Formats: sequence, structure tokens, C-alpha cells
Amino acid sequence: MPVYHRPVSAARPRYAFHGSTLVMAPPAPPASPQRRERRPRNPYVRLFARPGTVGFTLGSLLARLPMGMFTVSAVLMIAGERGSYALAGAVTATGLAATALAGPLVARLVDRYGQARTALPATLLALLGSLTLVVCVRTHAPDWTLFAAYAATATTPNTGGMARARWAYLLRDDAAARHTANSFEQSADELCFMLGPVLATLLCTALFPEAGTLAGCGLLLAGTLLFHAQRSTEPPPAPRRGHAGPAPLRRPGMPALLLVFLATGAVFGALEVVTLAYADGAGHRAAAGVVLACQAAGSALAGLAFGALPPARSDRRRMAGCVAAMAALMTLPLLVSLTAPLPLLAGALLVAGMATAPTMVTGMALVQRLTPAGRLNEGMTLAVTALLAGIAAGSASGGWATEALGSAGWAYTVPLAAAASAAVLATLLAARPVAPG
Repeated sequence: MPVYHRPVSAARPRYAFHGSTLVMAPPAPPASPQRRERRPRNPYVRLFARPGTVGFTLGSLLARLPMGMFTVSAVLMIAGERGSYALAGAVTATGLAATALAGPLVARLVDRYGQARTALPATLLALLGSLTLVVCVRTHAPDWTLFAAYAATATTPNTGGMARARWAYLLRDDAAARHTANSFEQSADELCFMLGPVLATLLCTALFPEAGTLAGCGLLLAGTLLFHAQRSTEPPPAPRRGHAGPAPLRRPGMPALLLVFLATGAVFGALEVVTLAYADGAGHRAAAGVVLACQAAGSALAGLAFGALPPARSDRRRMAGCVAAMAALMTLPLLVSLTAPLPLLAGALLVAGMATAPTMVTGMALVQRLTPAGRLNEGMTLAVTALLAGIAAGSASGGWATEALGSAGWAYTVPLAAAASAAVLATLLAARPVAPG
């Protein structure tokens, strides 16, 4: 007789006939639960689990650190050797203007021909300009040579923008991870601008005036080589202009967004100059870098915390809220500077800086939405250019207010007014429909 099984419940014993004998069948093995892939809860751990991301991030940090060093180093070097802060300020302002003109052009070439193919020669040209500036200062060359040499540094590529473009390429199907990556990149920017001026001041004062510029050149070269060695994470170029999409400046909503960046840059520029003047007037000039670092530290911490939040349903509305918070917190430095000593001003700047990174992260997310994928570097560089223009205007306005108002404390009205203007512009942007990128 053939062997057969009775249909029985899985919870009861199983029996079977073997020949003419009824025997108990061995119990069926329990069904193994489906194994679930364990994913780390920390969004930053998941972010850097992807191959190549750690390498290009380290290179990006090294290459960005000199961005916070070069201006301070140039001012200290030129003022120390030539004895003129006016000349030093004019030279660095010329460099900012040249960067505003050359930056978008370099970014357009990066999008068209690829990051490594374009950024490496542009970096070498910028390094040549920095080294030429050192030689001209040391050899007491005519003043016009300082302007020409520092203007040549404008070809320095926007490494932060290229890093964000890599994240956008790697995480194109994961909006939450892109939000975390943008938050991390903004915190990295704040960290570099926090440590850069302190490091530059230390090198130029403890060693020799040219030490800050030379160290910045070494860091920029090493970071650029490491960054572009990670070829697997590099987004593909868009060689044909017609397939790269329309120019970012022609996208609906982009001009209004750039105005927000312009006003935000004015906040940064005015805040830096007014704080330097306030510390100098209080007899604590050496502590000015530490006080400014508090503002960047607050922004960096807020940026990391902001990256753990889910992405916004509307970047425009979140942008308006962040800029409004920045305007509200900008009242703290004004109030504290009029009534409290310098250490409390550092605390006020720490708190005020906490709105900076969320504002910039949301703004860069909007830039990515509005910019065609084939011209992403160009779009983000336009945002940086608007920031630089705002920083230059804010620096000039803050310096004028410090002298005209007779008090650096009252001059904190300039960054407050700039932040209020940015809030109005961001609110108007949120009220207008913006086409998705």
C-alpha cells in the first residue's frame, strides 16, 4: 500500500501509514521567519555606508578648510608687510568680485566636462595666484600686482557645490537621505569657516605672515587630489548644452531665491565686520576669532540636528520659517552688545547662529529642485555667488555703520536689517508657485 498523509492541523501531531502500520511522522520544522536586513537607525551612518562617500567627504573637508583661511591670511599678510588695512581690504574685495564673475563660469565647465577634468586645472591656476601673491608681498612689488595675483585665485572651484552634486547623484531616488546629506554638507561648511580663520590667525601670528596662505595652499591641493581620486562617485558630465536643460537663472523662482541668498550673505558679512570692530573696541582683538567661531559652532550643531529631521513637504515654506527665525534671533547680538560684556556676546552669537544652517540647507535644497540635473554645479555656484556678493555688501555696510553710528553695538542693526529683508523676500518666494526641478 502506498504511503499517504492525512491532512492535519499544523498544531497537532502528524500521522502516516507505513504499510499496514500507523506511525507518527516527525514534526515539521517550524517556519523560519523572514530575515530582515538590519539598517542602522542613525541617518548619518546610513549615509556613509555607501562606497566612496567617506573618501570624497574627507577630501572635500580638506579642500574647503582653506576657504575660511585665505581671506584672513591675505589681510594679515598684506597689512603686516605693507602696513595698510585699507589696501588689504581692497585686495580681498577685488578677489570676491572676481570670484563672483568666474565662479559660475567654472561651474558651467564642471557640469559640461566633468568634475576632475575641469576642477584640477582650475585649482592649480588658483594656487598659482596665491603663491604669486606671497611672492609679490615679500618682494615689495607694486600694489597693482597684489590685485592681479589675488584675482587669479577666483578660479578656485566650489568644492562644497561639487560634493552636494555627488550626493544628489548618488541619492537621486532617496529624498530623505538627500536632506541628511545637505545638512551634513552645510555643517561641514560651518566647521571649515569656524576653524579656518582661527587656524589662519594662529599661523600668521605665531610663525610668519605668509604661513596662513602657504598652509592653505597645501591643504587645498591635498584635498582636491583626494576628492577627485574618488571617481566612482563623480556624476557624469552633460557635454551637450541642449540636453543639459535650461540655464538655472532662467528657471521660475530662481532669481527670487538668489535675492534671498544675497540678503542672507549681507547678514554674514555685516556680522563678521561688526563683531571684529566690537571686540577691537572692547580691547579683546585677539578673541575676535573665537567669538565669531561661536556663531559658526551654533550653526554647525543645528545643521547636524536638522539633518535628522524628515524632509519638508514644502521647501519654500520651510525656507520662509527658517529665515524668519534667523531674523528673530539676530536681535540677540544687538541687545547683548549694548548691555553685556564680550563673553555674553559670544553666547548670543552661538544661539543666533543656530538658524543659519537650517536656512542654508533648505535654500540649497530649493536650488537643487529648480536646477536641471545637468547644470547642478552651475546652479549651486550661482547661490554661492549671490552669497559672496551679499557678504561684500554686508561687510561694507557694517564697516560704514560702525564709524557712522559711533558704536559697534548699534552697528548690529545692519545684520538685523539684512535678516529682516531676507525674511520678507523668503515670504514672497513662498507665496509664489515654483516649478519643480
